[in-house]
Amino acid sequence: MEEETKLAPKLELIRASQIDPKTVEWLWYPFIPYGKVTLVQGDPGDGKSTFMLTLAALLTRGAPLPFTEPKTPPEPLHVIYQTTEDDADDTIVPRFMKANGDRDRLIFINEKDMPISFDDVRIEEAIRTTGARLLILDPLSSYIGDCQINAANEVRPRFNHLIRIAKETNAAIVVVNHLNKMFGIKAIYRTPGSIDIVGAVRSALLIGRNKENEDERVMVQQKSNLAPTGNAIVFSVGEDGISFIRESELTADELLASFSEKSGRPDTKTQEAMEFIRDMLSDGEEHEASECEARLREAGISMSTAKKAKRMLGVVSSKPHYSWYWRLPEDED
Repeated sequence: MEEETKLAPKLELIRASQIDPKTVEWLWYPFIPYGKVTLVQGDPGDGKSTFMLTLAALLTRGAPLPFTEPKTPPEPLHVIYQTTEDDADDTIVPRFMKANGDRDRLIFINEKDMPISFDDVRIEEAIRTTGARLLILDPLSSYIGDCQINAANEVRPRFNHLIRIAKETNAAIVVVNHLNKMFGIKAIYRTPGSIDIVGAVRSALLIGRNKENEDERVMVQQKSNLAPTGNAIVFSVGEDGISFIRESELTADELLASFSEKSGRPDTKTQEAMEFIRDMLSDGEEHEASECEARLREAGISMSTAKKAKRMLGVVSSKPHYSWYWRLPEDED
C-alpha cells in the first residue's frame, strides 16, 4: 500500500485563468496549421506526394501558396521531407527541382542505419537543429511504428508523440496516407485503420481525380477543427509538374461519391432537379449560388439532390469576388 502511494502521480490543478490564450498560426490557412498535425490522403497515383513536394518548393523559395494573398512577401522556409516510397536521387529531388525549389532548404533525415518512426527523438532534434517549419512523413504506414493500425488505443499514443513535437516546436507536421478500397462510404471512413487517425489530426485533406476531367486533380478539406472548411482546389499534374487552376465548392464526400455512383439514367428526382437548374441558368449568365440554392429549396428540391444534378450537368462554379456563382458549361448555354 505504501509503495502504491509513492508511485501515484501527484495531483496538479490548473485554472483557466492561469493560461494565456493565443491564436492559431497558419502555414496555409485554413489547410495546414503551425504547431499541429495535418493528414493528406488519396489513392495511389493521384498526386499526393507531388502535391506536397510542390508546396515544399514554394515554401523554400518564399513564394505564396496557392490562392493566398499575403500582406507581406513570405520568408523562405526550411522543409524536412521523409519518404520510403521514392528515392531522393532519381525521384524526389528531380521533382523538387522541376517545381523550382531551393535545394539547400529541403532536408532529409538519414534513415540508412535506422528507420524513422513517430516516436523517434531525431524528428524533434532535426526540426530544432534546422529551424524547419514543415515536416512531411510519407506514407503513414512506414512511419507510425510498431502498432495495430486498427486499434485506437495503440494509434493515438503514436500520434501523441507527433502532436507534442508539433506543439513544442511550433512546426507544421504533415502525414501522407493512402485511402482504403471501401468505395461508396463517407470520406472520413476511407482512412485505413482506426478512425482515431483522423481524430488525432486537426486538419485532414483529401486528393482525388476530377471525374469530369481525368487530367485534373482536386484537393478538398475532409476535416477542419481550427477554422471554417476551405474551398476545394483544382490542379493538374503534367510533365512540367503541378499547375494550380481554380477553387471549387466540391466536398470530400462528393469527390469520392463521383467514383462510386452507378452508371445509367438519373432517378426521377435528379432529372427534375437537372431540368430546374438548366432552366434557371438557361440565359447563359452567372447567377449567385445562394440565390440559386434558395430557389431550389422553394421548389422542394433537397440540397443533396441539387448537388448531384449540378454535378451531372457540369455546372461551373466560380468565385470572382466574395460570392460563389453558377453558370452552365459552354456546350449547355
